[in-house]
Amino acid sequence: MYLKSIELAGFKSFAKKNGFEFNSPISAIVGPNGSGKSNVAEAFRFVLGEQSIKSMRGKRGEDLIWNGASSEPRANRAAVKLVFDNSRKVFSDIDFSEVTIERMVHRDGLNEYSINDSQVRLKDVLGLLASVHIGISGHHIISQGEADKILAASPKDRKGMVEDALGLKIYQYKRLESERKLKKTFENTGQVQALRKEIAPHLKFLSRQVEKLEKTEAERQELTVLAKEYFKREDIYLSSLRSTLTAERKPIDESLKKLAKESQDAKKVVRFESDLNEARWQKDELTRELGKLEGLIISEERLIENERRLALSDEHKTVRLKEIESLFREVSVLKTITEVIAKIRDFIKDRKHTTDSKLISDAESRIAELKKEKITLEKSLEIARNKEIQISEAEKALLVTKSLENEMSSKLSILKAREERLEIEEEAMKRELEEVGHLAGIEVLRFKDGEQPLDEARGKQEERKHTIQRLKIHLEDANVSGMDEVEKEYRETSERDAFLERELSDLDKSAKSLEEIIKDLEKRLATEFSSGLEHINNEFGKMFGIMFGGGEAELILTKESEIEEEEEKIEEGLDIKVNLPKKKIKSLMMLSGGERALTSIALIFAISQVNPPPFIILDETDAALDESNSKKYGDLVEILSKRSQLILITHNRETMSRAGVIYGVTMGSNGVSKLLSISFDQAVEVAK
Repeated sequence: MYLKSIELAGFKSFAKKNGFEFNSPISAIVGPNGSGKSNVAEAFRFVLGEQSIKSMRGKRGEDLIWNGASSEPRANRAAVKLVFDNSRKVFSDIDFSEVTIERMVHRDGLNEYSINDSQVRLKDVLGLLASVHIGISGHHIISQGEADKILAASPKDRKGMVEDALGLKIYQYKRLESERKLKKTFENTGQVQALRKEIAPHLKFLSRQVEKLEKTEAERQELTVLAKEYFKREDIYLSSLRSTLTAERKPIDESLKKLAKESQDAKKVVRFESDLNEARWQKDELTRELGKLEGLIISEERLIENERRLALSDEHKTVRLKEIESLFREVSVLKTITEVIAKIRDFIKDRKHTTDSKLISDAESRIAELKKEKITLEKSLEIARNKEIQISEAEKALLVTKSLENEMSSKLSILKAREERLEIEEEAMKRELEEVGHLAGIEVLRFKDGEQPLDEARGKQEERKHTIQRLKIHLEDANVSGMDEVEKEYRETSERDAFLERELSDLDKSAKSLEEIIKDLEKRLATEFSSGLEHINNEFGKMFGIMFGGGEAELILTKESEIEEEEEKIEEGLDIKVNLPKKKIKSLMMLSGGERALTSIALIFAISQVNPPPFIILDETDAALDESNSKKYGDLVEILSKRSQLILITHNRETMSRAGVIYGVTMGSNGVSKLLSISFDQAVEVAK
C-alpha cells in the first residue's frame, strides 16, 4: 500500500481535524446523504492540486473553508494532508520513508503547498505526483455523476483521459515543457539575432576604428624604435659637437684674454694720440735747439780759430760790429779830433790780436757753456727719442694686438654662431623629443639606454628625421587621444557579440536537442499509447464481458482534420465501440442508464489495470447498480484492489462487504461532519 492516511482540518464541513487511516486494500467511507462524506473525495482533489473551485462545488477559495456555526467558530484556513508510504522508494527523488503532501487555502485566497513540511510550488507537487501516475482528475478519482464522463467526453478529451491513465501525462508534460522551452529558445534566438544585428553596424565601425588604432599602434611602435635610435644618435652628435665647440672656444678665449691684457698694457703707454705728437714735437724742438747749439759752438770755434789766426796777422783783424757801434757812439760825443784819435788809437790798441785775448776767452767760455747745454739737450733728445720709439712700438703692438683681437673676435663670432645653431638644434631636439614622447609614450625618453650605436653617415639621420616627421603627422591625424575608450568599447562589444554568437550556437544546439527530445517523446508517447491502448482494449473486453455476461467493447483511434491559423491540423481521438450480447447497439446513446454505468465502470476499471495508480477513489459510482450488477461491480473492485489501493464512498451493501476498513461520517445539527469507526452492520445502518 502506498497511501497511508488523509487528514482534513477546516475543510468544508470538517471543522475539526479528522484523519482517515488506509491500512487495507479496500477502505469504505459510508454515511447518509448530506453527512459530508463526498467532501473527502473533494479533499483528495484539493490536496492533489485541483485549481477548479467549481469541480469542488465552490465559487471561490474561501468556500472550501469551514464557515462556522453556533458551536464552532469559522476557520481561517482549510488544510488537507496526504501521507504516503515511501519505504519502497516509489517517490525516487525523495529519500524519506514517508512523503507528506499538504495544501492550505486562506480566506484571502492565498494557497500554500508543502512537501514534507517544506514549502514548494504547485508545479513541484504536480511533478512529484505525475512521477507515480497520480493526477488531479481522471481515472483514479471518480465521483458520483462522473462515471459517465468518459462516455460523454469528446473523442479528443477521451483520448486525453486514456493518456492520463496510461501515465503518459509525464511525457506530455515533458513534451509541452520541451515545446515551451523550444518556443522560448526560438524567441531567444530571435532576440539574440536582433541584438547581434543591432550591434553589428557599431561593431563594424568599432572594428574599423580598432584597425586604425592597430595601424596607429604599429606606427607608434615604429616611431618609438626609430625615435630612440634617432635621439640617441642625435644626442651623441650634439654632445660631440658641443665638446668640439668647447674645445675650439678655449684657446680663443685664452688668446682674447691674453690680447686684452697686452692691449691694456699698450694703452697704458699710448693713452692718447697726442702723446706721440707731443713726444715728436719735443724731439723736434730738442733737435732744433741742439742744432742751434752745435751752430753756435761751431761759430764760436771758428771765431776762436779766426782770432788766433788774426792774432798772427792783424791785416785781416776783424772787429765786431757791436764794438764798432760802441766806438761810434763814444766818438760822436767827443769834442776834439785829438780825443777822437786818441780814442781810436786806444780802440785799435785794445783790439790787437793776442792768444790770450778776452774774445777767445769769452768764446771758449761760451763754447764750454754751449757744450754743457748740448749734453743736457742730447740727454733730453735721447729721452724724447726713446719715448717716441716706445710710444711708436706700443702703438704698433696695440695695432697688432687689435688686429689679433679682431681676428680672434671674428673666429669667436663664427664660433658663437655655430654655438647658437647648436643651441637651436638642442632646443629643437628637446621640442622634438617632447612631441614624440607625447605621441609615442615615455619609452622614447629612455633613448640613452642600450648599447652605443656604430658610426654612420649623417645622411642616415636625415632619413630617420624625415620618417619620424611622417609618422608624427600620421599619429597626429589619427587622433590617438580617446582611442583607449574605443578599444575598450570594441573589446566589450566584441565580447558581447562573441557571447551572443555562443548564445546562438548554444540556443541552436538546445533547439536541436529539444527537437530530438520532442521527437523521442512523441515517439515514446505514440509507442506507449499504442501498446497501452491495446492493453486497455484487452482488459476492456474482458471486464465488459464480465459485466454483461458476454459481448464486445473496444476503443477505436480516430483522426479529424481541423484548420487552425490557415494550417490543417490532424486531431486524434478515441471512440467507444460496444456490442451487447443478444442486443444490437449502434451507438452509446442507445444504452440505458444502467448499461452506460456498467460500460463506463468496465472502461475505467480496464484503464486502471493497464497502469495502475497507487490508489483509486470511487465516489458512489455504484449508486445506479441493482443487486445483480452490484455483485459484478464488487467482483471488479476486488480485482482492482490487487493492483491499486481502493477508497470507496458508497451506500451499496455489496460494495461495503468488500472493504477491510469502514469509516462512517455523520453530521449533527451544527453542520459539522464527524468521523466514526464502525463495524459492517453499523455501516449498513449508517449508510441508510
